[in-house]
Amino acid sequence: QVQLVESGGGLVQAGGSLRLSCAASGRTFSNYGMGWFRQAPGKEREFVAAISWSGGSTTHYADSVKGRFTISRDNSKNTAYLQMNSLKPEDTAVYYCAATPLPLAAQALGVMSRFDYWGQGTQVTVSS
Repeated sequence: QVQLVESGGGLVQAGGSLRLSCAASGRTFSNYGMGWFRQAPGKEREFVAAISWSGGSTTHYADSVKGRFTISRDNSKNTAYLQMNSLKPEDTAVYYCAATPLPLAAQALGVMSRFDYWGQGTQVTVSS
């Protein structure tokens, strides 16, 4: 069992930056691939970014955030991060982190069904 807790959300103006954190506990963090998803009001939850378990060290991004968002992990702190720059109003959503024990490359982690564990979400609101 893995427990995930997100933090770092908030209100920011368009063009601004936020860094989300996802603190994990319960199992060996480095063995898990991590992902970020988001859900805007009235919309389906969608993939944002993924990073593979530490044996692979690959990353993958949705086209809508490529070049603006960066996913990373610090295994010594059992934490995954999502650095979000050049934020746009359409980035407004609840952001969820997720963990998977599957030893896959990040490019294979772009679907919710690959993840077993989810955090409670953190709200990001970007004003225009």
